Amino acid sequence: MFALSLVAMAQVQVGDVAPAFKLLNTDYTEVALDDYKAQEGVILIFTCNHCPYAKFYEERIKQLHSAYKSQGFPVVAINPNDSVKYKEDGFSYMVDKGYEFPYLLDNEGIYKAYGATKTPHVFLLLKSGADKFKVGYIGAIDDSPQDASEVQLKYLENAIKAVKNGTAINPTLTKAIGCSIKPF
Repeated sequence: MFALSLVAMAQVQVGDVAPAFKLLNTDYTEVALDDYKAQEGVILIFTCNHCPYAKFYEERIKQLHSAYKSQGFPVVAINPNDSVKYKEDGFSYMVDKGYEFPYLLDNEGIYKAYGATKTPHVFLLLKSGADKFKVGYIGAIDDSPQDASEVQLKYLENAIKAVKNGTAINPTLTKAIGCSIKPF
């Protein structure tokens, strides 16, 4: 008899130290998690260009960055998809987005270190000590992927507000809804 692993990749858990990364940004610089040591946290979102769910959330992600960057929680987006299989997820198309936040090319499989499985998949990273971040929330941005006007529960925003208010994040884990990641 043998043991069968049902988990394809290990996902970080709430409370775990966030895996470091250093990836190519759409402005042709490299961006690392360490670049955010002065921030209170980072809204890390694995997303892409071609997925309908990523498209549904694109404006909401921009709004999150606008609302929370000045409060110490900037957005950092990472595209984990293979641009050979999905041309629209190619780097030049990423550049064309012109986001005001970093949009990084994950050609190193950072999504695996986090256990991201969907686009979009959110990891709220919270400053922990002088040199690291811990995972504070994992999952969906809100409860209405297809229609922003139908949102009733803003999971990510509520998590940030809880941190800002010094209260416990609840829930700390929700189900990410979106397209499966198509890795390199």
